[in-house]
Amino acid sequence: MCGIFAYLNYRVPRTRKEIFETLVKGLQRLEYRGYDSAGVAVDGPNSNEKNSSICLVKKRGKVKALDEELYKQDSMDLEAELDTHFGIAHTRWATHGVPSAVNSHPHRSDKNNEFVVIHNGIITNYKELKKYLQTKGYEFESETDTEVIPKLIKYVFDNWKSEYVSFSSLVERVIQQLEGAFALVFKSIHYPGEAIATRRGSPLLIGVRSKFDLSTEEIPITYNNTLPKSDFSEKVYDAAGSQESGASIGTFKHENNENDANRKQRLNSLTCLYSVGDLKAVEYYFASDASAIIEHTNKVIYLEDDDIAAVAEGKLSIHRMNRLAGDDSSRAIQTLQMEMQQIMKGNFKAFMQKEIFEQPESVVNTMRGRVCFENNTVILGGLKDHLKEIKRCRRLIVIGCGTSFHAAVATRQILEELTELPVMVELASDFLDRNTPVFRDDVCFFISQSGETADTLMALRYCKDRGALTVGVTNTVGSSICRETSCGIHINAGPEIGVASTKAYTSQFVAFVMFGLMMSEDRISLQKRRLEIISSLQALPGQIKAVLALDSKIKELADELYKQRSLLVMGRGFNYATCLEGALKIKEITYMHSEGILAGELKHGPLALIDKHMPVIMIIVRDACYTKCQNALQQVIARQGCPIIICSEDDPECMKNAYKTIEIPHTVDCLQGILSVIPLQLMSFHLAVLRGYDVDCPRNLAKSVTVE
Repeated sequence: MCGIFAYLNYRVPRTRKEIFETLVKGLQRLEYRGYDSAGVAVDGPNSNEKNSSICLVKKRGKVKALDEELYKQDSMDLEAELDTHFGIAHTRWATHGVPSAVNSHPHRSDKNNEFVVIHNGIITNYKELKKYLQTKGYEFESETDTEVIPKLIKYVFDNWKSEYVSFSSLVERVIQQLEGAFALVFKSIHYPGEAIATRRGSPLLIGVRSKFDLSTEEIPITYNNTLPKSDFSEKVYDAAGSQESGASIGTFKHENNENDANRKQRLNSLTCLYSVGDLKAVEYYFASDASAIIEHTNKVIYLEDDDIAAVAEGKLSIHRMNRLAGDDSSRAIQTLQMEMQQIMKGNFKAFMQKEIFEQPESVVNTMRGRVCFENNTVILGGLKDHLKEIKRCRRLIVIGCGTSFHAAVATRQILEELTELPVMVELASDFLDRNTPVFRDDVCFFISQSGETADTLMALRYCKDRGALTVGVTNTVGSSICRETSCGIHINAGPEIGVASTKAYTSQFVAFVMFGLMMSEDRISLQKRRLEIISSLQALPGQIKAVLALDSKIKELADELYKQRSLLVMGRGFNYATCLEGALKIKEITYMHSEGILAGELKHGPLALIDKHMPVIMIIVRDACYTKCQNALQQVIARQGCPIIICSEDDPECMKNAYKTIEIPHTVDCLQGILSVIPLQLMSFHLAVLRGYDVDCPRNLAKSVTVE
């Protein structure tokens, strides 16, 4: 959804123009996440340690418009060289308040820009905080939930009762008052050259780059146990939103002074990460997504919920307010496996098109090292240690949203067949709304491309609290779902930039089929079925290439359909999920109404929509449902429908009755959905291009849905 990017250069001279370019390029790498406005905060002209100022530049629309606005700032000397500087940047996806420059981030504490902040997530108690701060004389200029944060930190700063307070202490006080999900990066004129970042329920990572060696590979976590517990529990408002009569957040004790002094002293201890070169020169990059960092460095630290990362004097420290049982004692520097070329379009018109055509390679990467075609075995290393526990379970629950949910629907039938266990497939939001019973002997799978989907993450915590074994299926190493599940499967599809998921769907599909094969390895009665599936997996990449070769034919069909207002996609059995996923792709990027229909339900309502003007795509392949799908086809034809049929090669029956056909290779029934969804992915792409829409950034949508 929203995108965070920030850049701190410490004793690494950079011109203001170079800093602008770095910030803008970081935002451009995050454009795929979906946004409607953008903004940056940088040091103002003539800023120094004794006289600091902050300049805000915000613009509705694309990052390109913000870039142009930056160079219109006459007061800024673009060639001025800054030895140390911290700049923050943000792309906003509107949740509270319309898209506008005023509502876009960074948000400020006051007209002097004493504190500014960028925020991903939603603050659920912002109304109560806003009401309280208004009673204290603070004026609000935007409609957003975020603006309470800089106003609140300004209020804490103004009411601190000791001579010195560290930047991180202020942030600690603020996040204690916040409810909801957030990733935050703070900048202040009172702390020039310093950065504070924290998160709760929304992803945030820090990249580090230096020409010199770094002081450590793991940053020890420090804890602030010296503060009185009562101070931490105070709220600025009661349940009704009114001011408390007793101590408020503005009443602070001098014990904090000692704590801040200790923290300042710790900057020179072994608890910090810093460059060991003579000048201590180092650069830090803060981002909500690794794709914004990879061109600068592959060394990153993933923050956990309630971590507070502080950079002062070029040294990075991480601390938490309280230590809980099971907490890791450090945060390790990890090496990103992503390559720059993976997040570039190459010769393709759009990332979505590139990712569709990458599927022969992405399914191979999903299977690589896991499926041995010589001895017909499947081993998923991430589940190996928990396999006995999974086999003893009472049922499997697979939870996801959108395309990930469709991947679960697509593989439910084969999972039930191979595991001989009941399989529940749940939409994460509905699962939570129902307070679904979950038991200790359940195994719950959480499927998400990004590993950060808010509803899926909340469902994970719900199941974890009830003692179920939790399994993550994600495409992002280091994501929240990866870290919080007991075990998991990484689908290895490679970075997916386009908002409409394509290769992640087919890789998730293959991952669940592999799980079913691993579970059934010792079932004698299923060996013939297993061998058929494994053999088909080996042939799958070549068959995907054969389907992609139909691109020009599918474009011709799109030329006929792009002016239509509605499109129905119909199938059943293993291909019902293909209908749902194909219809979703068409909705997402073409803005046409599209509906995936179970062919068996045709007579129970959808048949009323069929006439000679209604475009219908039917999926009819040679499997157990072939005869039933032929019956549905006859019903469509009888109502003067003109069906476009996705069918198996050399199927004269379908060719005879179809208006047009898309012939795809035949494979085992449980994998046919991978081949049949690709024509629909291509169809949606061509329809969107013909209708003149941005394929990679559809309106109102975001790649990673990190709020409910």
